[in-house]
Amino acid sequence: MPQEFDVVCLGGGVAGEAIAGGLKDSGFSLAVVERELVGGECAYWGCVPSKTFLRSAETIEEAGRARTLAASRVGWDVDFPKVSKRVLWMARDLDDRNAAAALEATGAKLVRGAGTLVDLRTVEVGGEQLVARRAVVIANGGTAAIPPIEGLDKVQYWTNRQAAIPRELPGRLVVLGGGAVGVELAQGFARLGSKVTIVEAGPRFLALEEPEVGALMLPHLQDDGVKILVGDPCVAVEKQASDVVLHLKSGAVVAGDRLLVATGRRPNFEAWKPAGLTQTERGWLKVDPQTLEARDGIYGAGDITGIAGFTHLAYYHGQIVARRIRGKDARADHIAVPRVTYTDPEVASVGLSEQTARDHGIDVTVVKVDPAETARGYIHDFHGGTLKLVADRERGVLIGATLVTPRAGEILGELVVAVKIATPIRTLADVIHPYPAFNRVLGAAFEELATKVG
Repeated sequence: MPQEFDVVCLGGGVAGEAIAGGLKDSGFSLAVVERELVGGECAYWGCVPSKTFLRSAETIEEAGRARTLAASRVGWDVDFPKVSKRVLWMARDLDDRNAAAALEATGAKLVRGAGTLVDLRTVEVGGEQLVARRAVVIANGGTAAIPPIEGLDKVQYWTNRQAAIPRELPGRLVVLGGGAVGVELAQGFARLGSKVTIVEAGPRFLALEEPEVGALMLPHLQDDGVKILVGDPCVAVEKQASDVVLHLKSGAVVAGDRLLVATGRRPNFEAWKPAGLTQTERGWLKVDPQTLEARDGIYGAGDITGIAGFTHLAYYHGQIVARRIRGKDARADHIAVPRVTYTDPEVASVGLSEQTARDHGIDVTVVKVDPAETARGYIHDFHGGTLKLVADRERGVLIGATLVTPRAGEILGELVVAVKIATPIRTLADVIHPYPAFNRVLGAAFEELATKVG
């Protein structure tokens, strides 16, 4: 017999957890269907282990910097098993019992298995049917997108899942894809001793960011020994002895012990496509960006919407959906979604890029300053960064910002608020920042920007 619930959520990742928390004590019954681990990609194969891995690599680099700032002789031996063990521990040893217990403590029923939305109200799991009386939530995220390159299906390769919780340190690592995931992991492995080459098909890496970002990050990555090839797509892959060999369009050949494919994400649409829901051009679930509804009573939350693949956005979506199910007119606002690439230095941004703003017909004015040319920059011995502010000249408000600097992710919060609530730039220029913190660079930048806006 079918089991009935008020709400059935397909996916027990961050969005699913937020929905369970948001419906706690609401009186609505909730079933959460999860085919892998409760907590989702971020907790086990994404943000948490990868940033733990990067922290280990960062400490090695900091030890080396002591030669410049504090010591005449510093030495170490990389203990990769120690790195690997700590990363796996932070990924909960791939054990979701505590996360599952926390989910069920909200009153939700956890149903393990691969769920399929067979109609607009029914999810099938292992031969059983879960029927939603009030709402269905699709929050089953995405997976690594594998490009159709000749021979790639005939070689072993890593995706983020193997690279974020690595059991080995490759001597030579080739990274296919120069986006945030590829660049972060490339720097981390290079700092721990791998010889790393990034192969990016497009004309620049970190292409979703302002053009200045790649140009500024290049010397930092090169200093870590990372080789970066751009504008030369991989056309074929083959196995030669113990090597994975990439053949590029130019005729160049790149070989390594390991290949990491980091060429983006694709939606897990197989679980809900049978219900006939509309997909975007790239295959994601098409939803109203404010209500997050795909149809009446069917919501999308998190990565599956294709709006942006961030854990913090998935959690926010879960909160919005839970409030709407409870009868509140909650609406998602995507005008100020922050993103951070956890390289060293960090890259952080929010809002519109300069070119996107111009493409929207906005009368744009821009200010750029270098955080390295500040007291904290000199104290930190930092070189080669930027703070780029993009403003709507007519409205006199900030509409976008990008940082390349240590602590960029922490500095970004003030800029997120400024973009979200359209704080007048003249008000931002009047904010007092602590000396000599990195965020003090904002003061001078806003003062300059205030002279350019109406």
